[in-house]
Amino acid sequence: MITTDINTVKNTLENNEIVAIPTETVYGLAGNAYNESAIKKIFELKKRPFYNPLIVHIKSTEFIHQVACDIPEMAIRLANQFWPGSLTLIVKKQAHIPDLITAGKDTVAVRVPNHPLTLALLEKLDFPLAAPSANPFGSISPTSANHVANYFEDNLEFILDGGECTNGVESTIIGFENNQAVLYRHGSIAIEEIEKITGKISVKSNNNSSPEAPGMLSRHYAPKTTTYLTQNIDELITSFENKKIGLLLFQNKIKNETIIHQEILSDSGNLKEAAKNLYAAMHRLDKKNLDVIIAEKMPDNGLGKTINDRLQRAIKK
Repeated sequence: MITTDINTVKNTLENNEIVAIPTETVYGLAGNAYNESAIKKIFELKKRPFYNPLIVHIKSTEFIHQVACDIPEMAIRLANQFWPGSLTLIVKKQAHIPDLITAGKDTVAVRVPNHPLTLALLEKLDFPLAAPSANPFGSISPTSANHVANYFEDNLEFILDGGECTNGVESTIIGFENNQAVLYRHGSIAIEEIEKITGKISVKSNNNSSPEAPGMLSRHYAPKTTTYLTQNIDELITSFENKKIGLLLFQNKIKNETIIHQEILSDSGNLKEAAKNLYAAMHRLDKKNLDVIIAEKMPDNGLGKTINDRLQRAIKK
């Protein structure tokens, strides 16, 4: 049931059940991060493999010491700059954080979400929330309560409705190796913004066997419809004669009467707007009963890197 009643959602979480919550990035499937039963329910509902760790959502920057220890100075600087917000930090975990959350690793992914409803909920709780995206494993992430309902209406008691997500793609994930910052996932904060604080950082965003962070698997964020990514839309269209084609485009429509449906991410060419609109556009295309979706590669800078990362993981391998 879709609701805006924080107290009802709070009571459900305190009974170690799971709910869907809004964040500024995407909606999450949330449960008590200190309770293994609740965490297991998240994995089971998503059909998520246990080797893929979860993110712990906390109420404030100060609360990080409740879930993490030996925190690098650079991590604190990043938290002070970007929290509440779309930055997840990988830091050494406190012993009471269940291994289920961290895939057995001694590190935990943590962030403070920037959504008023979820921050108000966290303030009412005595525990942080483990919350991966509220979608079946590997499918398109949800950016509205209705997206979540379409996935889980029969299996989820409450969806806390916070409207459409303002950023629309997942958080940027930063870890630390040999005291140096490492980017594990491109996200809502562009790498260039992170580097203003850290200096040049290395990118390590793919790991299919033992990912250090969520979002590192090569196949992820994918529509059911076969999807392709290209810089030359017109050329690829000719490869699918007599097929029902949908297009996912950055700024300009393609003049071609054979195209069933076209989604424009930003009429003004704004990459932040394009990122916000990405998953909603993918959801709409996936409902059109198409044979193929052809996505246009974005400019490879700022949030264009994040959008390209998501589209690359969504394509037919």
